[in-house]
Amino acid sequence: MTILTLLDYAAAIVFAASGAMVASRAQLDIVGFAFIACLTAVGGGTVRDVLLDRHPVFWVGDPMPILLASGVAILVFFTAHLVESRLRWVIWLDTFALAIAVPAGTGAALELGHGPVIVALMGMATGSLGGLMRDVVCNEVPLVLKQGELYISCAMAGAITAVALVWLNLPAATALLACAGVTWVTRAGSLAFGWHLPVYKPRPPRQ
Repeated sequence: MTILTLLDYAAAIVFAASGAMVASRAQLDIVGFAFIACLTAVGGGTVRDVLLDRHPVFWVGDPMPILLASGVAILVFFTAHLVESRLRWVIWLDTFALAIAVPAGTGAALELGHGPVIVALMGMATGSLGGLMRDVVCNEVPLVLKQGELYISCAMAGAITAVALVWLNLPAATALLACAGVTWVTRAGSLAFGWHLPVYKPRPPRQ
């Protein structure tokens, strides 16, 4: 089992948990839980593999991520009521999932020999698109676009860190570990300390 496979499995588990929590907020049935969990778990990786022309798509060649996501969905279906603030759980689960999925996408693009721009974009896509799909389908405000928080910026920072370290001839494993660390620290810092980028503020047009 390769490190990229392990990252895909781990991302599927954590993203599935966040997806199932969102499904609980939407009061879906158990099949709805499984659908949203699987969509969140494999959505970003599916887009990544399609864009990179990887055959087969990771969960088609190995259905384990779907099985893991479905198992997590069933577990959350019977235990979500025990959680006091499900939104807070969604946000923090998403933080850890992002820090796993961005290295997974970055590593997949590196393995195929793509250049820095594509590597960074695939890391961002893998980390962000599953959660975006989840929130859109469940009619939630997408976390990736929530004002006053860093999200896609964290994925970009992590992916660029990996690209830079590989360019400096550090081992890929070291680069991916640093990618995960930078992604998580920036996202967690945004939540805990209010880190954010300047936002656009409209001004009246000049006369």
